[in-house]
Amino acid sequence: MSPKKMKGMLKNMGINIDELENVSEVVIRMPDKEIVISNPSVAIMDSHGTRSYQISGDESERAASLSGQEAAEEQPIEILDSDVQLVAAQTGAGLPEAKAALQEAKGDLAAAIIKLSSK
Repeated sequence: MSPKKMKGMLKNMGINIDELENVSEVVIRMPDKEIVISNPSVAIMDSHGTRSYQISGDESERAASLSGQEAAEEQPIEILDSDVQLVAAQTGAGLPEAKAALQEAKGDLAAAIIKLSSK
């Protein structure tokens, strides 16, 4: 049976198939690894509002990498002494407490001041 005829039969059953163009890579992320599909062919099957993706291509694996947000959370935040002194002066807190509040607020002066002021 020709692909065109098969597509027509599936459409009559309420299943539409489309091809995604210009896809360069598909990555499936898991906690410990990533599966990378290079040179992928991606078909989307839509059956009564439910979409399924069929992917074929060259498969490889690599160690899991951190997403942008996770990577940002892992970066240590530099807390300036002047910021610690400002928070301490504004709230009446000691320097160690002001520094801890700034670290918890990821360097956000206003959030640190609000946190210490609400105690």
